[in-house]
Amino acid sequence: MNARDRPLVTVFSLGGTIASTEKPGGGGGGGVAPRLGAKELLEGVPGLDGSVGLEAVAFRRCPSGDLAFEDLIALAAEIKARFEAGAAGVVVVQGTDTIEETSFVLDLLIDAPNPVVVTGAMRNPTLASPDGPANLLAAVQVAASPEARGLGCLVVLNDEVHAARFVSKTHTTSPAAFRSMTAGPVGWLVEGRLRIALRPAPLPAVPVPAGPVAPVALLTMCLGDDGRLIERVGALGYAGVVVEAFGGGHVPARTVAALERLAATVPVVLASRTGAGDMLQATYGFPGSERDLIARGLIPAGFLDGPKARVLLSLLLGNGAGPEQVRTAFAKV
Repeated sequence: MNARDRPLVTVFSLGGTIASTEKPGGGGGGGVAPRLGAKELLEGVPGLDGSVGLEAVAFRRCPSGDLAFEDLIALAAEIKARFEAGAAGVVVVQGTDTIEETSFVLDLLIDAPNPVVVTGAMRNPTLASPDGPANLLAAVQVAASPEARGLGCLVVLNDEVHAARFVSKTHTTSPAAFRSMTAGPVGWLVEGRLRIALRPAPLPAVPVPAGPVAPVALLTMCLGDDGRLIERVGALGYAGVVVEAFGGGHVPARTVAALERLAATVPVVLASRTGAGDMLQATYGFPGSERDLIARGLIPAGFLDGPKARVLLSLLLGNGAGPEQVRTAFAKV
């Protein structure tokens, strides 16, 4: 294929397990840490046969837990610039610990039909069967495919293609750690060919915040919760709070008054700690039920789990959204 006819895919590396090796001369006793960049990662992938043009960018080199909103806003700007320069798609290579959040940030900030594909690895390159090369190959194949256009940000691991809005990491070590509990994968790869089975409706894009992203707390309800964290979180300077409730949106009755007081001062979004399914809005009527909490000012998160609801709320508040704008945005998911 003529070089001018090949789709160009830009690969950004951010670090993570896929890029982690032992320190040279370390003898294997100090563990692994992110050391490889995009160029080195691509050089280790068999099957990149020249049908795709590749650009390697070492953007960050850190564990994914060290990434912040500021890093992702800067990355989104770089991705948009690559699309404007003619890239057909983009692959982001990072640690898997926060992929479910970082991919959703990119999904919300990048309003372009070009594929943005996030991937990583569960097994580092020093192990006998690292999954990084296969995941990176699959991610490049998806990013170069016209079939992936218009699907928003995608997460590709283990030959499965997931929508960023649905996917979660569900296991600490398994190569099949990523699942979309609510809707299942949107597609998969077979012999290098992309098969798309589901095309979710696009989510409304969120503008890039002009200033710092607003801090948002994430609280999870648990058996016997007495609400003391709820009482204190309002004094810690958070601009909003996401509460992961039981089941379809329930909390202990003893916490209701504290949540109502908190919702009168900052937006409080109600998500489920189950990790799958829509928030209920009109089923139960006891104190602490979803009907009770919504009537007291809490905002249902739709199908978003707690971490993803926190991402959306943070970006909305960073754009100066008020309570009604927040409520309207969450009503669309």
